[in-house]
Amino acid sequence: MEYLDFELPIKELEDQLDKCTIIGQESDVDVSATCKQIEEKLEETKKKIYKNLTAWQKVQLSRHPNRPYTLDHIKALAGDTFLELFGDRSFKDDKAMVGGLAKIGGQSFMIIGQQKGHNTKTRQYRNFGMANPEGYRKALRLMKMAEKFGVPVVTLVDTPGAYPGLEAEERGQGEAIARNILEMVRLKTPIITVIIGEGASGGALGIGVGDKVYMMENTWYSVISPESCSSILWRSWEFKEQAAEALKLTADDMKKNGLIDDIIPEPLGGAHYDRENAFKEVEKYILKGFNELKDLSTEELIAQRMDKYSKMGEFKE
Repeated sequence: MEYLDFELPIKELEDQLDKCTIIGQESDVDVSATCKQIEEKLEETKKKIYKNLTAWQKVQLSRHPNRPYTLDHIKALAGDTFLELFGDRSFKDDKAMVGGLAKIGGQSFMIIGQQKGHNTKTRQYRNFGMANPEGYRKALRLMKMAEKFGVPVVTLVDTPGAYPGLEAEERGQGEAIARNILEMVRLKTPIITVIIGEGASGGALGIGVGDKVYMMENTWYSVISPESCSSILWRSWEFKEQAAEALKLTADDMKKNGLIDDIIPEPLGGAHYDRENAFKEVEKYILKGFNELKDLSTEELIAQRMDKYSKMGEFKE
């Protein structure tokens, strides 16, 4: 297990508990009372730390290397029913964007999401979860296929942003994202979006327009990352913590501002501490969202979606 800087007190106590357990196993000394005392202190420390996280600390948790990614969620939610589909039928298959047909709770869905890598090799293979235009065009192709066959769409958002390289811009990165937003607004099938990690900029919006938008508790969703915001405003990354607070990018902030529909609770310490329960919560909210949308007519569905996004923001004339 890897620990973030603010989790070091937890690491110290867990190390103490491990040593206490080993002493009890390897000697005749009764250390059960000491171990219990450490366990109680560990639980108290965890609650104190994780119940009072700053915006920047939540950003760090969303990037935790042990946090489950899109394919981890798909495997847990759909198992062997997932049939991955490839390519945008124009340029190539983008490995940073994955998608395909799957069954969750007996209901068929088209699942689409950004995939990061678990080590250096797979991170390069997945381009760190940053999709090129062909990734967004693949996503749109799968959404149109879902619309054709009346299959609801689930999108899992986890990206530091769309790939900003020159070749991506040459192939129409901005147009691809804009096209996805336009088409998702009028897609004739329910769309459920879940922010499972990072939700940065247009890279997230390219698959983020949903009838129901949920955020996991320790995730963030913003027009820009705290580091980039800090580098623009202060010409330095040193002010990323202040930027994170100012951006109001946490799930609580987004819910308060009416930009998402609900927050998916995570196990104490984050989704990586108890993956099984984290997956169950995500499944519960996906099915809950679908049940609230399934009886709407196509006209009602699109009208509600358009109305939802038209109401966002404040305007003065």
